[in-house]
Amino acid sequence: MERTYIKDLTASTLYYFRNHDVKSLTSKSKRTRADNLRAALELKTVPTPEPIPGTAIIKVLSAPVLSYAKHVYNGMRKYPYPTPFTPGSSAIGRVAALGADCTSLSIGQLVFVDPVIRSRDNPSDIFLMGLHQGATAGSKKMMESVWTLERWNVGRILSTATRERYTEAHLATMAQFMVVYGGLSDIGLRAGETIVVVPATGGFGGAAVAVSLAMGASVIAMGRTETTLAKLSSKFPERVKTVKMTGDLESDAEALRKASNGCIDAVYDIPPPMAAKSTHLKSCIMAIKHSGRISLMDGIYDDVPIPYHLVVHKDMKLQGKWMYGKEQIKIVIKMIETGVLKIGNLGGVETVGDFTFENWEEALDAADEHAGWGSSVVMRPAEMASS
Repeated sequence: MERTYIKDLTASTLYYFRNHDVKSLTSKSKRTRADNLRAALELKTVPTPEPIPGTAIIKVLSAPVLSYAKHVYNGMRKYPYPTPFTPGSSAIGRVAALGADCTSLSIGQLVFVDPVIRSRDNPSDIFLMGLHQGATAGSKKMMESVWTLERWNVGRILSTATRERYTEAHLATMAQFMVVYGGLSDIGLRAGETIVVVPATGGFGGAAVAVSLAMGASVIAMGRTETTLAKLSSKFPERVKTVKMTGDLESDAEALRKASNGCIDAVYDIPPPMAAKSTHLKSCIMAIKHSGRISLMDGIYDDVPIPYHLVVHKDMKLQGKWMYGKEQIKIVIKMIETGVLKIGNLGGVETVGDFTFENWEEALDAADEHAGWGSSVVMRPAEMASS
């Protein structure tokens, strides 16, 4: 009746959510599963694994649905992943069972399931649970032979104390903020600086605006959707200015210079895969100040031309980042705990869909429909939806 995750905990740093009671662990669990590449998903009932030393069983309460999940699993986004496997990524859940050697977790604690899986002996081998097998031979091997199990999905577990003001559906969106913080912290964004977030109108772009503000920076939100830009400006009126992307190099660069008074310290770039030919990155390079830094976290697979001479003569730093590290997880959770970073309704993001696993198709459609900033869609087991 619940989706289940299991993971070796010995390499993880653990934090605590507040304690909660959980129902008895059942011998069966349900999860949406793909048995063939690009095949239709199917909900199956499978045995729940027994916890062995170094592991924990997590009963999922709420899991986010990525806005582009539909296009990953129908093959439009050609993400590589082995089959059979259980789709999905991060989640919020409670500890339902523990291995005999686990001393820092206890039954009933609320935990965050981290989808970023790294090799123990080579941290550069990384894959995303239920989504992407990564870019190395080692990450592919892990997802195929170790993590894609016949009966259950696998996830890394972290936990911490949290506030009563957030629902499980709100907390389920935490990974989105961790992703953007990974890029922002890697370029050393500091309080008082000005950063361009582009495009700022998507879910990750909007999260980058919120995290940049929480880090003390001022933001120029750049994007094509004027209504979403207006929402961002309305939600964060004090330190957010907006620039509509036109596709004209010179006019976009000039608009950025004007909005920043000629002082852009950094750029956070997270465009979708279809944006390889977009001119926005070049406009940002033209507008950014000397010694500026650019975080590249997009999903573009094609080569993207850049004005090489400007990068050289401006002493610029281009910093790539895929996801985030363990220390960055800690910081984001602390930011949420202390209220420095607001998520969910408090942060301007409404949960527009809360679906059971049985209604996975509706969930994917809803997430696709509400792909911009300001909306989130989650899934949960049927018993959680009715409680």
